[in-house]
Amino acid sequence: MNTVEAALKERIKELTCLYEVSSILVHADPEDHAKTFEAIAFSIKKGFQYPNETEVHIEQGTHAVKTGILKTKNLIGTAIRLFNETDGFIRVYLNDNSLDFLEEEQQLIDNIGLKIGDFLERVAIKRNETLLKQQMQHADRLTIIGELTAGIAHELNTPLANILGFAELLKEDLENNTAVASDLDKIIKNAIFSREVVKKLMFFSRAMPQEKKLVNIVPQIKEALNLLDATFRKENVRYAVAIADEEMLLHVDTVQLTQIIFNLIINAIYFSPPEGLVSINVNQDKAYIYLEITDEGPGLTDEALEKIFQPFFTTKPTGEGAGLGLSVVHGIVISHNGSIEAANNHQQGAVFKVRLPK
Repeated sequence: MNTVEAALKERIKELTCLYEVSSILVHADPEDHAKTFEAIAFSIKKGFQYPNETEVHIEQGTHAVKTGILKTKNLIGTAIRLFNETDGFIRVYLNDNSLDFLEEEQQLIDNIGLKIGDFLERVAIKRNETLLKQQMQHADRLTIIGELTAGIAHELNTPLANILGFAELLKEDLENNTAVASDLDKIIKNAIFSREVVKKLMFFSRAMPQEKKLVNIVPQIKEALNLLDATFRKENVRYAVAIADEEMLLHVDTVQLTQIIFNLIINAIYFSPPEGLVSINVNQDKAYIYLEITDEGPGLTDEALEKIFQPFFTTKPTGEGAGLGLSVVHGIVISHNGSIEAANNHQQGAVFKVRLPK
């Protein structure tokens, strides 16, 4: 075979390789990059002048694939760039040091690197669009539910106050009638419970006015933990507290901050096993204060992770939770321009992370 024919044959191989890579990326599973990169690596191997001596290594993010054993430092490479930032590489090795690469082979992997980068950018953009759409739908649902909730809460407030007031008056009049007084105690107890539910509804709908002021939140956190100490002991759950500094200044509604602490810690206690540990960590930097609460419970299912902050969603048995506590926390955090996220702990249990701007 003469030189012209050999060169033409190599160009055809390179074009075929480029076409194959384009086809692989068009039909690629956006959730399985490793499989895509493996197919591309073997396509590159076939497209080079000495395929039997050529090995390809592609690495991007957490994914890395190799076509075989890399025995030499004789290589060419190119970067995989994602939104103008280097996010990986393609390296091609010749295991026979007596051989050399063609100039066109460098151009080939440069083009493939660009194609992979374009593919990864399209996947990232699509994911972001999907996430934004979900967030907008979630926000719309919360807005509608919030408006309905505010109306319900206001309508319930007056009759509940009347029930509680008249029950307490009756109890005073019938204090000598033990049986009736006991029944009235039950009415009063349930009315108070219902009033607390209404308060949570109003917190969720943000119908409760905020009184933000600059305070050192450390004493407040310690006071809340002192109040919860009896609950920890009653439920046989241990707790560990780590507060980075004695002064942490925050513009916050102190009542609503207490709501955040109580709801998250009581939730952690509920799901903790006997002798389980609840960890409360508070840190800060120049811009934010961070509150992290971790338990050793069963953790969160995929469904719970998706719906955990939706109103009326609960993983507790019927009658043990209204599904409002974490919705209230979410509403308060957002109203303070903060963020909250739930996740499973690496070892066991769940972790809730709150970030509040100073």
